[in-house]
Amino acid sequence: MNKNIAKTERRTKIRKRIRSTISGTAECPRISVYKSNKKLYIQLIDDVAGVTLGSTSARSTVEGGTEAGASIAKIAIDKGIKTAVYDRSGYEFHGIIKAVADAARENGLDF
Repeated sequence: MNKNIAKTERRTKIRKRIRSTISGTAECPRISVYKSNKKLYIQLIDDVAGVTLGSTSARSTVEGGTEAGASIAKIAIDKGIKTAVYDRSGYEFHGIIKAVADAARENGLDF
C-alpha cells in the first residue's frame, strides 16, 4: 500500500471518530482546522444550524497558526462567544495545530 494513501486513510478514520463525539452550537461552536501544504484554514461552525460563524486563513507554518488562532479568537469574542470545542480534524496535536489552539486560548477563548 502506498504510504501517502495509508496516511490519508488513517487521518480520515481519526477525523470521523472525532466528529462522532463533538458538535458545535451557537453558544459553543466547533473550531475546525484544515491544513494543506501551503495554507491553513480555520472555521467557527454551528453544527446545529449548519452555518459557519466565522473563518480565517494563514500560511501553513507555526507563525501562521499563531496568527490564525489569534484571529479566530478575536472573531469569536466579537460575536460574543467565549467557549468553543476544538476539532483538530485528525491531525496530531503538535506544531501548527497546537499553535492555533494555544493562540486562541491566549486571546481569551476557552475550550
